[in-house]
Amino acid sequence: MCMKFLSRVSPPPSEKAVTKRYRATWNGIVLAESANTVVVEGNQYFPLADVRQEYVRPSDSHTTCHWKGVASYYDVVLGDKVNRDAAWYYPNPSPAAERITGRVAFWHGVKVEAVEG
Repeated sequence: MCMKFLSRVSPPPSEKAVTKRYRATWNGIVLAESANTVVVEGNQYFPLADVRQEYVRPSDSHTTCHWKGVASYYDVVLGDKVNRDAAWYYPNPSPAAERITGRVAFWHGVKVEAVEG
């Protein structure tokens, strides 16, 4: 598996710079939004500071990736709706994955898309 990284190219002086932001939503609610995501294996990892903490709660689930390490999960909670293990993070990623330290990624129906901002 390969890591993919975002690269930033400066626009010519005559063009307006557009910052690429990413937004994670579930059931119409914004869970996270950031212009500082990191892409690994096609997943946008959001800084924890850009994740709306009122919509995530720690899960007891854990998995192991052969190169990133042990992942922990969050449930996404909107009122009485719960999307189990819909977000994951690596509390202590391997040196090869240190770029995702303090970052969260989403799946299980959470929509992650680029937005202009």
